[in-house]
Amino acid sequence: MPQTESWTIGRLLQWTTDYLKQHGSESPRLDAEILLAEACGCERIRLYTRFAEEPSEQARVAFRELVRRRAEHTPVAYLVGRREFYSLSFRVTPDVLIPRPETELLVVQLLDLAREYPSDGPLEIADVGTGSGVLAVCAVKHAPKCRVTAIDSSPAALEVARANARDLETADAIEFIHSDLFDAVPAERRFDFIVSNPPYVKESELENLAPDVRDHEPRTALAAGPEGVSVIERLIPQSAKRLKSDGWLLMEISPMIEENVRQLLANDGRFDAIATIKDFANLARVARARRIA
Repeated sequence: MPQTESWTIGRLLQWTTDYLKQHGSESPRLDAEILLAEACGCERIRLYTRFAEEPSEQARVAFRELVRRRAEHTPVAYLVGRREFYSLSFRVTPDVLIPRPETELLVVQLLDLAREYPSDGPLEIADVGTGSGVLAVCAVKHAPKCRVTAIDSSPAALEVARANARDLETADAIEFIHSDLFDAVPAERRFDFIVSNPPYVKESELENLAPDVRDHEPRTALAAGPEGVSVIERLIPQSAKRLKSDGWLLMEISPMIEENVRQLLANDGRFDAIATIKDFANLARVARARRIA
């Protein structure tokens, strides 16, 4: 950065926006604002009233380091340690997938079905592959009278999910289990809803992902074999055994595997009401099916 004039907040944002754009950021201005707010220890909106101010040397040093790492494609969420999802702020680390807006459709579908679901007691919900715990926490926050079992094969991911449950005051309603799908879940447990954002990227597609995703997010949360369904084809029959009669399985999917997933659900023979729900981009994003009574 040339030193011919003072580095005000406005000038830092403009320079950094151009710099990150040159380094492949898809949202360079937003990235710059989030990182500068983090370095300055303030909310992003406060920057707009401080354009003429010059941040402290300590803040500028912290900002330069954040920008350097962002230019190397480290995701912003990992740099600041949090991500907003369904109007809540969640901790994230490189041990968990970064929550994405598309996954909010899975929450919406769960809540819509939960409102109509006949139950005499608390709804029993399993979140398989909980990651940062966004689905489990949102279920407790918004579904009436529910208990959630949050399952993940990664102990590190479960620690992040536990921290989010504590932060967002939902820990009392969530049980955390270290398990590969339902393997370590007591055999007698049955659920009204099973929700999952499983890995669904084909191995051949991994190298085509953005560097932010490919090089930084946990591969085990992304890759799912040559057809993108290696986890889903195990989850479907296990869910059929664990769901109560008329219970629902809901999974986030890629539009590239929609037909394959629908066929797997149909071939199992224990589900009806099989459907896929499209997101705002008109792409198949959620697959749902009801356990036959």
